[in-house]
Amino acid sequence: MIGDRATTEETRRRIAANIARVRATIAEAARRAGRQADEITLVAVSKTMPLAWVQIAYNEGVTDFGENRVQDALPKVAAFHPPGMRWHMIGHVQTNKGRKVAEAFDAVQSVDSLHLAETLDRYAGVRGKSLPVLLQVNISGEASKEGMTPEETPALARRIAALPALAVQGLMTIAPLARDPEEARPAFRGLRLLREQLRQELPEIAWLHLSMGMTDDYAIAIEEGATIVRVGRAIFGERVHT
Repeated sequence: MIGDRATTEETRRRIAANIARVRATIAEAARRAGRQADEITLVAVSKTMPLAWVQIAYNEGVTDFGENRVQDALPKVAAFHPPGMRWHMIGHVQTNKGRKVAEAFDAVQSVDSLHLAETLDRYAGVRGKSLPVLLQVNISGEASKEGMTPEETPALARRIAALPALAVQGLMTIAPLARDPEEARPAFRGLRLLREQLRQELPEIAWLHLSMGMTDDYAIAIEEGATIVRVGRAIFGERVHT
């Protein structure tokens, strides 16, 4: 029992120290960009991580958590959802999982098609909730990545924004995997420029958020205008395989 407590305390200290480092990096990147650190929301990516670790991060002041697999996430969401905490779906959502996602999550960052948006709208409407969503854009054009193309985004955004139970709040992208974080900068800049275009073409939408940047490149993303960064490994360590 003593050993278990010691292990738990060691884990708590490790996660707390990691969160402090991530926050310091966010603050420094914001300073370089002439921004305030409180403009950036940290989403702790908790996919495959134990619920106990999520609770540790929450106790350290993290309020936003991201999951990318519906079936793995639902037990966590059901077990731990204190006031002020937000669960984000950040992974690809199959339309047959739309009901569960709309019911359980506080936001969906990975809306990549009109069909998915209509499904989420239908079930969010049944629940009487307004579901914040981001439109996932495949800004780099990689065949392996989900997301709408930049060219089709304006027309899709217009139709999705008209759905009554969804609240379009911005854009999300996943940058190409690269050894040098600087190689992600063009993708982040491209998403920011797309948002500027959309603000001109669709001013009725607020376009508040740019969700971009993960453990290896979130500082670059902040320099390019990210308002949400999705950080997992730098907080929790390497993924727990299940």
